[in-house]
Amino acid sequence: MSVRLKLTFSYAGFLMLAGAVLLGAFAAFLGGYRERAQDAGEVVIAPSGTELLRDFAPTAAGAIVFLLVFGLAGGWILAGRMLAPMTRITDATRTAARGSLSHRIELEGRQDEFRELADAFDGMLARLEAHVAEQQRFAANASHKLRTPLAITQTLLDVARNDSNRETSEVDERLRAVNARAIDLTEALLLLGRTDRRSFARDEVDLSLIAEEATETLLPLAEKHGVAIETSGEIAPTVGSHALLLQLTTNLLHNAIVHNLPESGGVQVGTAAGPEGAVLTVENTGGELSPHVVSTLTEPFQRGTGRVRGDHAGAGLGLAIVESITRAHDGTLSLTPRAGGGLCVTVRLPAPARRAS
Repeated sequence: MSVRLKLTFSYAGFLMLAGAVLLGAFAAFLGGYRERAQDAGEVVIAPSGTELLRDFAPTAAGAIVFLLVFGLAGGWILAGRMLAPMTRITDATRTAARGSLSHRIELEGRQDEFRELADAFDGMLARLEAHVAEQQRFAANASHKLRTPLAITQTLLDVARNDSNRETSEVDERLRAVNARAIDLTEALLLLGRTDRRSFARDEVDLSLIAEEATETLLPLAEKHGVAIETSGEIAPTVGSHALLLQLTTNLLHNAIVHNLPESGGVQVGTAAGPEGAVLTVENTGGELSPHVVSTLTEPFQRGTGRVRGDHAGAGLGLAIVESITRAHDGTLSLTPRAGGGLCVTVRLPAPARRAS
């Protein structure tokens, strides 16, 4: 039972108990008065016990029923008013759990226990918001500062590579790969900071078109790895940033291609529209993954099948960015290992709000 229901039954029970005690005391008083009057030889006007039970019991039962109904109704209303601040605190907790730390309860009224709890929760949210904002600013500033020297290094390496009077060595190629990886990591960190701040415009988009665009972009990479991509599904409208949702789909497809069976792997991409919103599913073949490993894949710099080396290894932030973008769009992300090896990733995003006719 809920706290409100428990309080309601408690109020009604105490009210019925008090009414029963009062009625019992009144009946006992009448019986005692009759006995005292008879002992004193006075004229007795009080009814006998049998008469009292016969005449007074129906009235007492009606009074008890009235007290029960009155206690339940009054207790329900009083409990609801007393627990109203808890509803606001619960809503604020759920809002914070979805990643929005700017919401405050700001509970009005007297300084009681609920007000102290709400003020303490607001203070905790303020400190968390300041701490997260400081971390985001640091990551953004550090990433911006790294952009310039990395770009200069990339330019110098390109100039050295195109110099006809200089032979290109294996060290040059390794430096190019390392520098390209550092640039990818910097851009990924900037994207993470952008999605965490939710600083993007929202428009109505179709996930099926985004999935087709991402598939066409990564088709050469799939052919290089010998991975076949199958796309299917229906129109799946949602609301969000086209660029970020394209990045989300591209990251999922990239992971599905790279972490796959060599020369014989497959990737299935599907979209669907349900009553709760749009659904994007990316499923790929690959090595066996334990549930424990799958649960850690969305953590930064985690890879499920060991480190992937080569030009398309990524920065280890692919699924972390996917989770961040999904959360920023008020969606849900689920990862489940396939029975025959590989991974199935499902992204659920809310449907567009219906326009009033």
